[in-house]
Amino acid sequence: MSEVVKKTLRYAASFLLIITLNFAFPRLMPGDPVKNLIGEDVYVSETVMEELRAEMGLNISLYDQFTAYLGGLLRFDLGYSYHLHGPVSEILRERIGWTLLFVGVSVLLGTVLGTLLGAYSGWKPETKANRLACYGFIAISCTPPYFLALLFLEIFAFKLGLFPLKGFYDIPTPGNVMHHMFLPVTVMALFSASRNFLIMRGSVIQEKGQLYALYARAKGLYDTAILFRHVMKNASLPIITLLALDFGFLFSGALFTEIVFSLNGMGTLIYDAIIGKDYPVLQGSFLVIALAVLLANMLADLLYAVADPRVRRPT
Repeated sequence: MSEVVKKTLRYAASFLLIITLNFAFPRLMPGDPVKNLIGEDVYVSETVMEELRAEMGLNISLYDQFTAYLGGLLRFDLGYSYHLHGPVSEILRERIGWTLLFVGVSVLLGTVLGTLLGAYSGWKPETKANRLACYGFIAISCTPPYFLALLFLEIFAFKLGLFPLKGFYDIPTPGNVMHHMFLPVTVMALFSASRNFLIMRGSVIQEKGQLYALYARAKGLYDTAILFRHVMKNASLPIITLLALDFGFLFSGALFTEIVFSLNGMGTLIYDAIIGKDYPVLQGSFLVIALAVLLANMLADLLYAVADPRVRRPT
């Protein structure tokens, strides 16, 4: 069996498992979605409760609910929100754009910053500045993104008043959006950069002792030429793997950061859906995030084969 077929089967099995868990996890939460919808202090008859359950599709067995969920997916129908009173696909379309912009810019800046600084630190690890940078990035990588977001919000927004406290914008202009997005993007970019920095630093330290690097130095190439033309290409391979593995982690961190900064994206949507036990919104949100992580891993497989011909195998 070829490697392509194996990977295709692996991704297909992962997708089926994602769909199953995506259906099961919201229903494992305690509480009744119907009672949560009408309110705990409101009294209604049992007949009305059953009518609401029937309208929400909760009066049938879990097996029937699951088959209905699968049927909806085949029709590209993610369901109807209990609380927001609209199709889940339209709600996600409105919210996910901001989150993808937030995560995309943060990951891009974090990758570039962490890779370049990590490469330089790994090339000259004995200098005092590089050691201090290493300690700083270790501290950032060990700090949860939401706690880092709270620190930045307290210092730069509450204390100094340099940035807005919440929201994507006051006025929908590029400058206003950048002003609002600066703090949350900085938090996630630093967190992403810290992980890339540490991986790149260790990789460069390992690669610079290889024979090809010594041969390049013997030919008379300068250190910067050896680092950026030879060492950095091979040392960057773990970064591709890290990006794929960390995409879901960074996405979840971005969701918590959105809640801290009150950004009206996927983070606040999922938070409100959990509080309201809005099963269709939770299912749709988790499915989109899981698919994004799955696609990131597929893209990493392709990039890894392009960057390193040694991983290519004949079909």
